[in-house]
Amino acid sequence: MDDAANAQKHILVVSQYFYPEQFRINDICAEWVKRGYKVTVVTGIPNYPQGKFYSGYGFFKKRKENYNGVEIIRLPLIARGKGSIGMIANYFSFVISGFFWKLTSKIKADLVFTFEVSPMTQALLGVWYAKKHKVPNFLYVQDLWPENIEIIGGIHNKLVINSIGKMVNYIYANCDRIFATSPSFVAEIQKRCENKNKVTYWPQYAEDFYKPASVDDTFEGLSNLNSDGTFKIAFTGNIGQAQGLDILPKTASILKSQNRNVKFIIVGDGRSRTEFEKNICDLNVEDMFLMLGRQPAQSIPVILAHCQAAFLSFMNAALIPGIDLVIEVTGLEEYIKNSDLVITGEGRLDSQSCMGKAPMGVSRLAKKYGKVCVALSGCVADDAGANNRNGIDAFFPILKAPCSLSDAMDRENAGRNLADTAQQVMRLYLAARG
Repeated sequence: MDDAANAQKHILVVSQYFYPEQFRINDICAEWVKRGYKVTVVTGIPNYPQGKFYSGYGFFKKRKENYNGVEIIRLPLIARGKGSIGMIANYFSFVISGFFWKLTSKIKADLVFTFEVSPMTQALLGVWYAKKHKVPNFLYVQDLWPENIEIIGGIHNKLVINSIGKMVNYIYANCDRIFATSPSFVAEIQKRCENKNKVTYWPQYAEDFYKPASVDDTFEGLSNLNSDGTFKIAFTGNIGQAQGLDILPKTASILKSQNRNVKFIIVGDGRSRTEFEKNICDLNVEDMFLMLGRQPAQSIPVILAHCQAAFLSFMNAALIPGIDLVIEVTGLEEYIKNSDLVITGEGRLDSQSCMGKAPMGVSRLAKKYGKVCVALSGCVADDAGANNRNGIDAFFPILKAPCSLSDAMDRENAGRNLADTAQQVMRLYLAARG
């Protein structure tokens, strides 16, 4: 949005979660206010991730609030609790409250912006308001539905999934612009949209304070661990089913039986915390865990600096080479099969390029079908000859003369150098063919 042209315009934000709940939309709204926009957020009573209302909030308390210049309207809803029934009630109660709010609200906004983390149902409020007031409707997708319901929720009933799919189609059809957090999300959303151009990639970001911290920085909760000799593994985030933390107590039990000096530092809260702590107690590994609960985001870099590793779960996913996934998704093998010459590329070609990187995946297919494979690269290392022994018939650096890194990476220079080198490769190839 053009800040100068749209200054003082009114943005209505729909987000079931907002301050004091910690989500990116908090910062986005505050930034819009700084840029001169009027921002009103329609949200729920804060209860994520603990599943109960935050202290000081309720059906008759703090229903209207101001956060960094952002006007907040809190709709009544049922707290999500700890089980699936509570979560479903939470989802639907917000939509029902939103439906009646839409009928009576006198807010006159210039556009609607829905920040969608699960549930997608909240986006219905944005659609209803935009249709009623005939204003543009923008949607920022963080979680894909119905895919999220199937994978995370474990719901596979076709009637349920198809019904949710129809709701999602309705929401997408009534959005003027849709933003998504990854290119793969863009591709999936476009499958449900007639106008594919309205779907745009908008990546996540990190605040300025997310940068390496020093172990000299202090954090009260870890002060007694700085010199205890334990190998500390940190987890920061929501404690829920999707995070796969249930493996940690089992891992701790195995490590304890081997007398390993390891401690798991758990930062966060969530619906599964009670069950997680029970598993820790059942396996008698309480001494191997430090539960720090929710912490200010600014403290996370310091906590991580005091730990030697961080935990990230891939659940039941399979780890495969990235190039294999690209080949499958793009149908690259069929293109190579029907080609005469295969050209691949790498920023820097060296012996490590042979270790499962993209050029090796491409050259493997080229050799499978007896095709000539040529690699172009920004620079070539002394040990790049290893690539010739692994399927690349010839490689060429695109730089014509010594230059600075900034000159080499300049988009115009790089494009010209790449085109010129590719032209010479094709001249050589055609001459060799006679």
